[in-house]
Amino acid sequence: MTEPDRRQLDGFRAYSEQLQVKLGALVEQGPELARRARAVQATETSPDGLVSVTVGPQGRVVRLDLDPRIYRNQDARALADLITETIEHAVWTAEDRVVEIMSGVADGEQVRAMMNGDDEQVAAIVDDQLRGRR
Repeated sequence: MTEPDRRQLDGFRAYSEQLQVKLGALVEQGPELARRARAVQATETSPDGLVSVTVGPQGRVVRLDLDPRIYRNQDARALADLITETIEHAVWTAEDRVVEIMSGVADGEQVRAMMNGDDEQVAAIVDDQLRGRR
C-alpha cells in the first residue's frame, strides 16, 4: 500500500470513528434534540418597530404584528419590503437556533445545508469529511 493510500485509509478510519461517536450521540440525544428543534420560534422586529414577525423552525410565519402607526405611510412597496426583510431576519435567527441545538451531534454547516434542501452541499461536506479535509 502506498503512503497516499495509507493516509487516505487512516483519514477514512478517523472519519468512521467520528461518525460512530456522532451516531451514538444522535441515537441517545436525537429525540430530545428533535423536540427542541421543532419547538424553535424566533421573533424579529423591524428597526423602526412597526413590524414584528415570529417564525417556526422551518421559517413558516407563526405571527405577524403591525403597529397601527404603519398606516400613516401610504407606500405599499416599502411596507411589503419591510415585512419581507423582517421575515428573513426571523428565519435566519430560527435557523441559527436549530443549528445550535444540533451542533452537539452534527456539523453546523451540514445541518444548515440540510435545512435549506441543498443536497449538493451536503454531499460535498460528507465527501470532504471522508477525505479528511474537514
